[in-house]
Amino acid sequence: MGQYKIPAQIEKYVNAETTVVRSPGRINLIGEHTDYNNGFVLPAAIDKAVYVAIEKNTGESIFLHSIDFNESVETTVADIKPAFGHWSTYILGVAAQFIKKGLTVPGFKLTVYGDVPLGAGLSSSAAIECAVAFALNELFGFGFERRQLSLIAQQAEHEYAGVKCGIMDQFASLFGKKNNVIRLDCRSLEYEYFPLELNDYTVVLFDTQVKHSLASSEYNVRRSQCEAGVAIIQQKYPAVKSLRDATMQMINECISKDDLSYNRCKYVVEEITRLQTACEDLVKGDVKAFGKEMFATHDGLSREYEVSCKELDYLVDYVRDNPAVIGARMMGGGFGGCTINIIHKEAVNEIVTSLSAAYLKDMGKELKHYLVNIEDGTSVIK
Repeated sequence: MGQYKIPAQIEKYVNAETTVVRSPGRINLIGEHTDYNNGFVLPAAIDKAVYVAIEKNTGESIFLHSIDFNESVETTVADIKPAFGHWSTYILGVAAQFIKKGLTVPGFKLTVYGDVPLGAGLSSSAAIECAVAFALNELFGFGFERRQLSLIAQQAEHEYAGVKCGIMDQFASLFGKKNNVIRLDCRSLEYEYFPLELNDYTVVLFDTQVKHSLASSEYNVRRSQCEAGVAIIQQKYPAVKSLRDATMQMINECISKDDLSYNRCKYVVEEITRLQTACEDLVKGDVKAFGKEMFATHDGLSREYEVSCKELDYLVDYVRDNPAVIGARMMGGGFGGCTINIIHKEAVNEIVTSLSAAYLKDMGKELKHYLVNIEDGTSVIK
């Protein structure tokens, strides 16, 4: 079914009764940390994905197997609970959401395999959640639409992984469209596709190979700082429910520049505007102007939102003045993971070689890189 093949790693777990679902990781071109502020984001699904092979099991027993971790877990439907920090929690968390909706989830066997790099900010967690939600929905005929499945997957991340993520990652995984980015309104969940015509350019991710321990805790801190800023603005402008409703004039008027939430709110409001400008650039086919917005986003994330780190800043600064690189920024929650770069195809090898050597010398770490193509979202492939 469709253009995507079952990976060799998972083939031996597939029989006549098995359903196989592919769900991709994602990149986000612009619009970072805007999703939980009810703003806009501009993600795309990529050609790295999580695959699940699922079939019905007897009674209420659940058997899970991870090919990547070479590990199995057995439990029952009645005994589903979080397993914090363990790969199985993402799967069980999704099953729990269907049960919470009053649906009967029978026993099942599920094998998972993925080639989405872990910890690189490509949302491997959302890919697995969406793959499982789509697979359970398909196997048991629950009849949910993609939008509902994205919310189920998001809730699993909140309750079972303990990360209060916005909706972007799950939505991008489920709604991805080949060679298009998705402008998603995180308040209404309305969305629009914009063609990403890169022509002589390509998307390259540089992986810092670090994930500082701040990532999860500081993510939730930033969220509360934004909410604190909204609460201050609301005292004068009660109609403001989130930073989506705020303007720079309101922020300057209501929040002291000495208050930590000032810079946090300033970044978010300006990023929401930047994203709209970037979409206009895509409509015009002006990818160079689009790239400038990416650099501006990085500077805001680094200086005002303070979710970058020395490794991310190093990678962006290294390519900043290279004419073959039209845009670069840190991507994802921050404190490690990848930078996303739009680089002229002919210059990729040279930049990878020189940057890898410099990064090893100056940062003492190997640099990984990934060339990504923009692909379709979640689908049944068998």
